[in-house]
Amino acid sequence: MEYVSPEGLRLDGRRPLEMRQLRAELGAVSRADGSAVFEMGNTKVIAAVYGPREVQQRSQHLNDKALIRCEYTMANFSTGDRMRKPKGDRRSTEISLVIRQTMEACILTHLMPRSQIDIFVQVLQADGGTRSACINAATLALADAGIPMRDLVTSCSAGYLNSTALLDLNYVEDSAGGPDVTVGILPKLDKVTLLQMDAKLPMDIFENVMQLATEGCKAVANYIREVLIENTKQLENRRGV
Repeated sequence: MEYVSPEGLRLDGRRPLEMRQLRAELGAVSRADGSAVFEMGNTKVIAAVYGPREVQQRSQHLNDKALIRCEYTMANFSTGDRMRKPKGDRRSTEISLVIRQTMEACILTHLMPRSQIDIFVQVLQADGGTRSACINAATLALADAGIPMRDLVTSCSAGYLNSTALLDLNYVEDSAGGPDVTVGILPKLDKVTLLQMDAKLPMDIFENVMQLATEGCKAVANYIREVLIENTKQLENRRGV
C-alpha cells in the first residue's frame, strides 16, 4: 500500500513532516483537582488528576516523596472494533506504567512526601498516537491541578513508511507494521523521558525519525504553553485582576 503519494501527500492529506491539528481544553472534569481534554487529529483523550492527598493504602506510604498512581483505559466506543476490551488487560497495564514513569520524571515528588497523586486517563476516540495524546493530556491535567513539575513533559510519535520519515502517525499508518518511535521529552531541560520503538531501523534512519518525533514534542510543548497562558488570562479576567 502506498502511504505517501508521488505528490508527497499522506492518506489524510498531510505532508510527511506535518502534525495533525492539536486541540486542548482545561477543567473538563469539575470534581477533579485538575483535568484536561487533549486531541491530536481524531485521537481524543481525557485526563483527570486527584491529589496530592493522603495515601489510601498504608503499605504504599513513602516518607520521602509522593506516590504517583496512574490508570489508563479505553472507552468501549473509542474504536470501530465492537470487541469489548477487559479492564486491566496487558496493553492497558503497560501503557499505565509508561505514563506513570514518564510523569514521575517531571513531577517534583520530593516536595509532597507521604501523599499520593492519582492520574486517570481515558481514550475517548482512538486514531493512532494514543500513548502520546495520553501523556500530553496528563501533563495539562497536572498543570491544571497546580502540581509542581520540573518541566512540561510532552510526547509525539514518528514512523518510517515507503522509505519516508512520517511525523505523528494516524491509525492506518500506525497499523502498517513499519517502525514506530514514540518519544517523550522535557523540552526546556532538553531531556528524553520516554523512548519506545517497535521494529528495527538502521542507526542513521533511526536518528532522523527520533529527531522528527522530538521536533513534534517541542511543537506540542509550545501549544500546551499557549493553552496554559490563555487559561491563566481567562482566570485573571474572571477574578478582575
